[in-house]
Amino acid sequence: MTTLVTGASGKLGRLIVESLRESGAPADTIVAGARDVSRVADLGVRTARVDYTDPASITAALDGVDTVVLVSSSAVGQRTAQHKAVIDAAAAAGVEKFVYTSAPKATTSDLVLAPEHKATEELIAASGLPAVILRNNWYTENYSADLARAAETGVLAAGVGDGKVASASRKDFADAAAAVVREDGHIGQVYELGGDVAWNYEELAAAISEVTGREVRYVPLSFDEQLAGLRDAGLDEGTAGFVAALDAGIRDGALADTDGTLSRLIGRPTTPLVEGLRAASV
Repeated sequence: MTTLVTGASGKLGRLIVESLRESGAPADTIVAGARDVSRVADLGVRTARVDYTDPASITAALDGVDTVVLVSSSAVGQRTAQHKAVIDAAAAAGVEKFVYTSAPKATTSDLVLAPEHKATEELIAASGLPAVILRNNWYTENYSADLARAAETGVLAAGVGDGKVASASRKDFADAAAAVVREDGHIGQVYELGGDVAWNYEELAAAISEVTGREVRYVPLSFDEQLAGLRDAGLDEGTAGFVAALDAGIRDGALADTDGTLSRLIGRPTTPLVEGLRAASV
């Protein structure tokens, strides 16, 4: 079995490659795909140029590959077209297992990020590829900037209300991707993946306090208050609206669910919030 991991120069893709190696996959059975292969040369596996906007590069990278992990693009607004290029090439190549990193409840969620993931899942289904969908909740590392800001100000301000987040560390999600690659029995499954504990922002503030050694308080903001604050911080209207909409989704419960699937896949508890934040702050 030879596995192509796309986006391997990114944080999640790199960790998936490392998890596959840690699980015993030989280096010559892993292909790290990236637009700039020099950024993945240190991974010690085969490399291939994979540019989501260049279908020919994807076709070439799939030579001899039977499993693909499509790490979702970070180009919000362009993801569907970029993912389609990988899906089409994988279907044409006869890939035997196709793993996609999606978003929580992608087909039904009101989260502002969900539509592109929903469209991608629909493209995968239409392609007929033997697929596994990994609907990843938030990465604890997403809060690195909040941690740094709170360490300076003593304040964690957000528009999430009492909403909860079942986050886990990227390493947890990477290990899950490696597990479904190396194990049989996952094709056709859609896994909702989240940390073992869903926490609210009062608990996040307490965790940041523990990591930084400074008392941090959570200040809930209304949608309009948050939007105004983001504008005052210099964000353009579109970006400010996007960030505020993300928080509104959290407030409404888009990231709150967890059923232990992630820990079952990886065979261990997910990384606790404090430990994940501490590692992200290093």
